[in-house]
Amino acid sequence: MYITEFSLKWESGNQMTRALVLGGTRFFGVHLVNALLNSGMEVTIATRGNSPDSFGDRVSRITVDRTDFERFKESFRDTQWDVVYDQICYTGTDAMEAIEVFGGSTKRYVMTSTLSVYDLPERAIVEEDFDPFSYEIKQTERNTVNYQEGKRQAEAVFFQRAPFEVAAVRIPIVLGENDYTGRLMFHVDRILKQKDIYFSNVYSSFGFISEEEAGQFIAWIGLTNYCGPVNACSDGTVTLNEMLSIIEGNTGQKVILAQEKNEENVSPYNVPQSWYMRNDKAKSLGYTFSSLSEWLPKLVDMLAVRSECE
Repeated sequence: MYITEFSLKWESGNQMTRALVLGGTRFFGVHLVNALLNSGMEVTIATRGNSPDSFGDRVSRITVDRTDFERFKESFRDTQWDVVYDQICYTGTDAMEAIEVFGGSTKRYVMTSTLSVYDLPERAIVEEDFDPFSYEIKQTERNTVNYQEGKRQAEAVFFQRAPFEVAAVRIPIVLGENDYTGRLMFHVDRILKQKDIYFSNVYSSFGFISEEEAGQFIAWIGLTNYCGPVNACSDGTVTLNEMLSIIEGNTGQKVILAQEKNEENVSPYNVPQSWYMRNDKAKSLGYTFSSLSEWLPKLVDMLAVRSECE
């Protein structure tokens, strides 16, 4: 662990005991499940069964593919949940089907959403910058919309049509030692191997959240009474240039900035302007976030050691 463990607390009088997690077997979903278990919740995870988990007999399991709607619906027939956490909702279709399946069987629903629902204003983003309550719902099939529009549609469907309470946690890029996307490792590895990296603007500011904190916050918000969208991110931002300096300091190697972009050297964080959010609303609800400046250098150091050993 490179950040402080947060104790999971919920509002006084909350009697929730049964949680269903759709997904939850890798990356920050593991921390979500562990946080719920540590709080004393009875947890069931529902996945396709493709990824092993380390929860042992502490959780119950349902094997199901949500894209097979009839089987999805049948798998949860006659079930009751205090809260459902949806880690794998990517489209309006996913949300509409979830409403049909869980409409009469849960009190609360927490959708993991994303910073990507927002456009790129040249300032810190707040929840009001995307309004899912008035966003037009369009009937679209899976795989016909991009990631941003899919998440926007999912939020709109839930907030406009769900019969249960809904919270949508909007998170930025998640970093951690278990990040299967390898986006931060891309930079560490290329700097260590003295390969060039292309950025259109190295002075863009980014916000991030650690995998531990993402999972813990999502668990926490589900056990409150809050409804609506909420941003969740670590305190502070870092420019891409500052991030590169941290990597340089941990690796002892200098970054080589590419003048021309190609398929191999373009940074996964290559955006033309700053992209970060405010977390004031979450703080007003009582949550305390970690500081990006405290845990990011420790994570970079860990990844640098791993890269040198490979």
